[in-house]
Amino acid sequence: MRIGILGSGLMGGKLGTIWARAGHDVVFSYARSEQKLKKLAREAQGNAKAGTPGDAARDADALLLAVPWSRVDDVLKQAGDLSGKTIISCSLPMNADDTDLAIAYTSSGSEALAKKVPKARVVSAFNTVPSEVLFGVFAARRKARKPSLVYCGDDARGKSIAAGLIRAVGFDPLDAGPLRIARYTEPFTLLIAQLAYEGDEGPELAYRFERFGRKA
Repeated sequence: MRIGILGSGLMGGKLGTIWARAGHDVVFSYARSEQKLKKLAREAQGNAKAGTPGDAARDADALLLAVPWSRVDDVLKQAGDLSGKTIISCSLPMNADDTDLAIAYTSSGSEALAKKVPKARVVSAFNTVPSEVLFGVFAARRKARKPSLVYCGDDARGKSIAAGLIRAVGFDPLDAGPLRIARYTEPFTLLIAQLAYEGDEGPELAYRFERFGRKA
C-alpha cells in the first residue's frame, strides 16, 4: 500500500517506519524541518521518502493523521483535496495546555475531523497506545498472543484498510463500531497515559481484551 504520514512526531515517525519495514510505500511529511523527514525516511530502511503533505496525500491508499490538535487545520489545508481518502487519525483533541480533552463525551475529535473532510473515510485508531510500545509490538508480531487495538469508523472500506495496517504493526484489531464510539475511546486514552507515564513500570504499555464463557 501507499501510505502518507501527516505529522512525523513520535506516533507518525514510528508507525511510518514500521509500515515501511513491513513492505509498504511510505511518505513522511509535516515536520519542523525537511532534514527530520529525510532522516526518518533513511532510517525506515524500506521504501520510504520525505515529502510535503500534498505529496503524502496525492497517491495514498491511506493517510495517518498524527499531529497535535492545534495543527489539524493547517496540515489538512496543505494536504489538499482528500475526497475518497482513508484517513486513520490518532490525533487527540487536547486543550491548549495538554491537560484534558477539548472535545469529549457528546462528540469526539474524530467526529470533528470527519466534519472537516466530509468526503473522506475517517477511522479512529492508534491513539489508545503510547508510542513507546510500537516497536516492541512490531518485534513480537509473530507471536500467537497479540495485544488488542480498538478502532472505529463509519465506512467499511476505510475500516478494512485500518484493520490491515493495525495487523501489520502486530496488534489484534478490535472493531469498536461507528465513529461516534471515539467519544469513549479518546477518554480511554487518558487512562492509558496515566498508567504509562505516571506509573512505575514505564510507558511500554499495551492492552488486551478477552472474552470468557463462550460455548463451543
